[in-house]
Amino acid sequence: MGRSYFHLHLVSDSTGETLITVARAAVAQYEGIAAIEHVYPLVRSNTQLERVLSEIEAAPGIVLYTIVERELASRLEETCRATSSPHLSVLEPVHSLLQSYLGAASTARPGAQHMLNAEYFKRIDAMNFTLMHDDGHLPHDLEEADVVLLGVSRTSKTPTAIYLAHRGMKTANIPLIPGMPPPAVLETTRKPLIVGLVATPERIVQIRQNRLLSLKADDDTAYVDRNAVAEEIAASRRLFQRHNWPSIDVTRRSIEETAAAILDLYRDHRLRFIAE
Repeated sequence: MGRSYFHLHLVSDSTGETLITVARAAVAQYEGIAAIEHVYPLVRSNTQLERVLSEIEAAPGIVLYTIVERELASRLEETCRATSSPHLSVLEPVHSLLQSYLGAASTARPGAQHMLNAEYFKRIDAMNFTLMHDDGHLPHDLEEADVVLLGVSRTSKTPTAIYLAHRGMKTANIPLIPGMPPPAVLETTRKPLIVGLVATPERIVQIRQNRLLSLKADDDTAYVDRNAVAEEIAASRRLFQRHNWPSIDVTRRSIEETAAAILDLYRDHRLRFIAE
């Protein structure tokens, strides 16, 4: 069966991250259908809106938007109606629910969620920490971390750490190398949540082979030997069990799913740490 396509216009007065996430999550539920995305971030003036309207007229389709300025939103809606393009203000149902519950009207503030507040600078600090503690660097101050990720090579430690940093979590990651013990500081550190990442040998071998291919390196090595990789993973599992560190199998998980599982573990860990 062939894949069908449709035009999807995502119009935002901010970065557009909310729209992109919501839209892709919804479109992913429709097998055999793909969206041709037209993304328009930071639309805050009539001049910027003109380009959006002309593109909708040239390629009508579904229009999702997050524009809090009423005049701009009205012009966009007029064009949608004229081109028979179904349209939806993604945040409007949420605003309506909040207003009915809180009994208060919202204030139109484009990009308010991206203000330079304490939470923003916390994320920047977390990102700096995470980049400095990538791949086992600076193990002496792991006690400052919120999360420490352990795993053999190619278990998605770095991308997961960076995703967690974007969520404000100071995250260090440490590779488990055959024949080398993990940093001794892990034996005594208490504040961070230590999580092991594992995957099937087949998955690790596949990723490592692709890595060597991209580097044009020789693949006749234990690094991609199925039995050697299986022993690496088994040894990592034994390490996690010995220390009672939780582990997550990332074989069929996206980075986002792995991070969500870690954040769930962290909430419980944090409560226990405070109680102690």
